[in-house]
Amino acid sequence: QVQLVESGGGLVQPGGSLRLSCAASGRILSINIMGWYRQAPGKQRELVARITSGGSTNYADSVKGRFTISRDNARNRVYLQMNSLKPEDTAVYYCNADRLSYRIGSGSYNEYDYWGQGTQVTVSS
Repeated sequence: QVQLVESGGGLVQPGGSLRLSCAASGRILSINIMGWYRQAPGKQRELVARITSGGSTNYADSVKGRFTISRDNARNRVYLQMNSLKPEDTAVYYCNADRLSYRIGSGSYNEYDYWGQGTQVTVSS
């Protein structure tokens, strides 16, 4: 069974930094795209950043220049370095895997939208 587990969230003051990590476990063959999404109370879940297996990245305009996404393909992990944090960055941050291939027994399977359970990030004085 495949599992995505986020960590690294917490409370930080405006202007501070946090580093989020997401570990994918299981008999994983490949993950095409890994990304971070966030959802604040009363708002829709939105894309923060994503990265392909080849290292190409995309960022939301609101975080561009402040956040950096990276991944370790060998360990099936993705990271989000968050600098110059603002109160509006406060949200639950979710790890996402797009087109995740894995094995169970002798079979192989594809998942096109796989989610972690989220980690809370709070930016406040």
